[in-house]
Amino acid sequence: MNKKKLTNGRKKMIRENITLFIMCIPGLVSIFLFNYLPMSGIVIAFKNYAPRKGIWGSDWVEFDNFKFFFTSQDAVRTIRNTVLYSIDFLVVDLIVGVGIALLLYHLRKGIHLKIYHTIILIPRFISIIIIAYMSYAILSPTYGVLNKVITFLGGEAVRWYNEPQYWPAILTIVHIWQIAGSGCLYYYAALVGIDESLFEAASLDGASTWQKCRHIAIPSLVPIICISLILGVGHIFSGDMGLFYQIPMDQGVLYPTTDIINTYTYRALLVGSMSKSSAVGLFQSITGLMLVIATNAIVRKISPENSMF
Repeated sequence: MNKKKLTNGRKKMIRENITLFIMCIPGLVSIFLFNYLPMSGIVIAFKNYAPRKGIWGSDWVEFDNFKFFFTSQDAVRTIRNTVLYSIDFLVVDLIVGVGIALLLYHLRKGIHLKIYHTIILIPRFISIIIIAYMSYAILSPTYGVLNKVITFLGGEAVRWYNEPQYWPAILTIVHIWQIAGSGCLYYYAALVGIDESLFEAASLDGASTWQKCRHIAIPSLVPIICISLILGVGHIFSGDMGLFYQIPMDQGVLYPTTDIINTYTYRALLVGSMSKSSAVGLFQSITGLMLVIATNAIVRKISPENSMF
């Protein structure tokens, strides 16, 4: 009986959401064509790929391409930078995203909400090339706005594109400026879904704005925060190619603090080393999958209702 009810319930759910399922078809087809169908190309990571021989005709080299990366002098630097930046961005995105979402939620005038939200969303739609030139206009050693201010105040101009120690902060600031507006949307949507009567009851009990945020708003964001963290951990061994390649303008002197696995892979492709770059990409994908599964298992053990699967 229970099995029959479950089957009928599923059929009813499908009938009620058939329009949504049909709308998903183009996206599913796109994912299959561009994400799953090309996966057979991972064999390049185990071959000495030669274009004239093709993928299947190239010679097998087993794990030599992986050995080349992990035994090179670049491996430690690129993996360290990638992991540290990813953790930094994961924490910063969470704090900034939740903070902005809470601020927007407490705006009561719709016109103000639209203005502020538009302003913080604009950077997300600006090309990374344009952002790179905007950054150069600020950091240029000779004509940069920042150096003009420093010298005006009596300081000495800094050659930003020759000083690696400043770039962790610079890249973090650019990342926040570009991502903050879109990063808060999920949290803001979750806040909008909270029952207003909870805040009204807290106000009647004399709760302050901070107390309402701490005991009502933030706990309501825990499910979406958990999902964001699980997905974010899966990208720890990956990074924003545009940010790390375009903003420092691929200056070799800055590699100690700006070179990540993605930029290393791109440079390998430029010199024609497709096999080695494929090996590095496969390492990133497998590691990301393992991290997602492990993180989800930890979340499921602590709080099953907040896990992804």
